[in-house]
Amino acid sequence: MTAHAPELLAPAGSLDMLKTAFAFGATAVYAGQPRYSLRVRNNDFGDMDVLAQGIEHTHALGHRFFLVSNIYPHGAKLKTYLEDMAPAIALGPDALIMSDPGLILMVRETWPEMEIHLSVQANTVNAAAVRFWQQAGIKRVILSRELSLEQIAEIRQACPDMELEVFVHGALCIAYSGRCLLSGYFNHRDPNQGTCTNSCRWDFNVKNAGEDASGDVYVIEEPTKRAGEHMPIEEDEHGTYILNSKDLRAIEHVQRLTEIGIDSLKIEGRTKSPYYVARTCQAYRQAIDDAVAGRALDPALLGQLEGLANRGYTGGFYQRHTPHETQNYLRGHSESDRSQYVGDIVAWDAERQMVEVTVKNRFACGDVIELIQPSGNRDFRITTMHNGKREAVEVAPGSGHRVWLPLPADTVGAFVARYLDEGASMAAGSTQRA
Repeated sequence: MTAHAPELLAPAGSLDMLKTAFAFGATAVYAGQPRYSLRVRNNDFGDMDVLAQGIEHTHALGHRFFLVSNIYPHGAKLKTYLEDMAPAIALGPDALIMSDPGLILMVRETWPEMEIHLSVQANTVNAAAVRFWQQAGIKRVILSRELSLEQIAEIRQACPDMELEVFVHGALCIAYSGRCLLSGYFNHRDPNQGTCTNSCRWDFNVKNAGEDASGDVYVIEEPTKRAGEHMPIEEDEHGTYILNSKDLRAIEHVQRLTEIGIDSLKIEGRTKSPYYVARTCQAYRQAIDDAVAGRALDPALLGQLEGLANRGYTGGFYQRHTPHETQNYLRGHSESDRSQYVGDIVAWDAERQMVEVTVKNRFACGDVIELIQPSGNRDFRITTMHNGKREAVEVAPGSGHRVWLPLPADTVGAFVARYLDEGASMAAGSTQRA
């Protein structure tokens, strides 16, 4: 081994996501109560029984559970915070992820032994700020997404005894580390109170509105619900800020982050699906293990992540320019490795010797599918498919349908993905038939 393995920290919006994350290689998860974290929707952990089950399952595996409490509260939430948090703290989360200095002070005074991690919302971008928070009793700082690899390395060197965490995958905001007001402006739902509607990701049209003294003027229009409402685009020397960002994918930087000595690599996505957390944890688990063992990044991992729904990938601020003399990870993988999530295997029918699949997206006989499982992924070509009436069919039309495939019983629980182009993705003799 050449380096210490960083923690792989995965999102959990539900118990199912939490269990999936650990099954596919995560060593810690983070989840939040809706009222006090920045994810209100798709969040099951507002239920104290569910939160208790999540923490208990995590600790039974020997892993860590972090409870997110990272809003900047207005007065009304401040008044209820300690009373609402007391039963959650009693369940024994391993740390609170926080950003507001006032709430941090309240927790330090009420539960002095509670470990606190500083949220990315606090926008920590330099070593002096890290030292400040360390003196305030913070155990770990989640660094701002706006830092380069070199800047992160400088902070690590200047603060050797502070735990540092960075994001490596997931959605990026168009504003500085989440401080966006578009959703509040358009929908009266405050992003900084956990109710973001992702307004930056709407399908905007861009139109030329003529000229002014500075040149051409452009406006944007959201045609679905706000046709005719034209909003000007303002731009400075750094770019335009109202249109949406690509998603972060920094798997090609895992080796460098491991060498720097980052303690935790974090995946964003508490509102995503269990399939998303399975794919990302599986890929980043391998990348971490390879980095620790001194092996180069497997370019096939990029193809696996391409199969997830995304808005195009970016390395964020980690590296401003990709060196031409090194591996071109932007196109260092086969496009034919791309796949689409098409279903979940939910049951085994011993009489029919078939598994039941709940369909998420269309697939058909002749397709090559990949079964994603913690024990390892397997590929099959579909040759036979039945509907609920035990009739042979050629196509599983899409979400809402159920079909049966002649797959082994040990595939129950697997996620099913369809290769978008099987041409270079499979060795001809390695594909089993279903």
